[in-house]
Amino acid sequence: MPDETDTQIPTETHARPRTPSSNLREDGSRTSGSRTRPSVWGPRLVMAGIVLAALNLRPAITSLGALLEEARVGLHMSGSVAGVLTSVPPLCFAVFGIAAPRLARRFGPGAVVCAGMAAIATGLAVRPFADATPAFLAASALALMGIAVSNVLMPVIVKRHFPDRIGSMTGLYSMALALGTSLAAAATVPMTQALGGSWRAGLGIWAGLAAVAVLPWLGLIRDRTPDAGPHGSEGARHGSGAGRHGSESPRRTDEAAERAAAAPRVIRSRTAWALAGFFGLQATGAYITMGWMPQIFRDAGVSAGTAGLLLAVTMVMGVPLAFVIPRLAARMRHQGPIVVALGLCGLSGYLGLVLAPAAGAWAWALLLGVANCAFPLALTMIGMRARTGAGVVRLSAFAQSVGYLISIPGPIVVGALYQHSGGWGLPLALMAGLTLPQMAVGVLAGRDRTVEDEC
Repeated sequence: MPDETDTQIPTETHARPRTPSSNLREDGSRTSGSRTRPSVWGPRLVMAGIVLAALNLRPAITSLGALLEEARVGLHMSGSVAGVLTSVPPLCFAVFGIAAPRLARRFGPGAVVCAGMAAIATGLAVRPFADATPAFLAASALALMGIAVSNVLMPVIVKRHFPDRIGSMTGLYSMALALGTSLAAAATVPMTQALGGSWRAGLGIWAGLAAVAVLPWLGLIRDRTPDAGPHGSEGARHGSGAGRHGSESPRRTDEAAERAAAAPRVIRSRTAWALAGFFGLQATGAYITMGWMPQIFRDAGVSAGTAGLLLAVTMVMGVPLAFVIPRLAARMRHQGPIVVALGLCGLSGYLGLVLAPAAGAWAWALLLGVANCAFPLALTMIGMRARTGAGVVRLSAFAQSVGYLISIPGPIVVGALYQHSGGWGLPLALMAGLTLPQMAVGVLAGRDRTVEDEC
């Protein structure tokens, strides 16, 4: 996107001839002769930051899922309290995610994501030393706060720096996210055993990966172009034209700024509400899977190590599919068929866990892994259902915050049903039933329209 300070037309009569160095960068901003190096390394730095950030957006959750039984016993938690613990991620994502647009306008998206990565590293480093459930929850909330703001800003950063590659960059981001998720699920138990069997050490090891993710974002802290603000890219474009249109430019700039500030009010958009519902229902399934799936298999007679591997298989399915599905979705006018296909996979996986949890464990893990790819699909639709940077940041904050609020009761209800029924039949029947409204609202969200048109 063009920077306000870089798009002015020279007024000197002796201006030097235009050189190739004045071409557009890959992220859409213009460069001058003194900025040729950022034009080469800028997109690469952003891409590295996106990948490293994505790798750290789920280990705080899946590492705990793999050791939930040990942590529950060590902290003297009941099944209902453990259900509350598995609901902390969506609660934090809803509460802190809604603040991401305002923070991005104030400090710049790069600085906010950098602070988010630092919060993840700090929370994961402190959490193993907690001796009581409240302290454990507080340290977890700190890490999840960093994840929340990064969750919301990732689609914005992709839209802004790679506007012509939304599908492929969302796929890369989603693939890295799935890789980090599956890595934590598969490696946490073996690393815990290698570190002497302490579940605290097994959880704390992931703070190192988060610390590495801070580094590329340090170079993007000063990146405060106005795409993340309320006026979005349109405001930047009209603002940069002030020197071109003489006395008419202030009026045009004010009118454009007013239009950008007033629209889109996504709360009035049916597509935004449908997308929030789809995001919330897929998040409900994802966090129940990440928090409870190992326990489901362990209660069926599967060993702890194998249960962790099964969760890893579920998560690793997102590595190839999270790259393919966004690219496919970006080429389709209506994403409803993908929504239905993923929902049917989830429905089959939940029913399989009810009927034969141990005998068909690997098949159910694969099916649920495919179903979890509704997350990158939702991110892709966020980028496609708005035309401007301002629209994307508002839609992303709205859909994710409302969606995570919708997902909060799910893990709590599952934990309560598990404790009071003594089995997994009722919780899994509930999850199977929720795939039906997920498909319905997903089809509505996948229609070819934008929130700007509806608002």
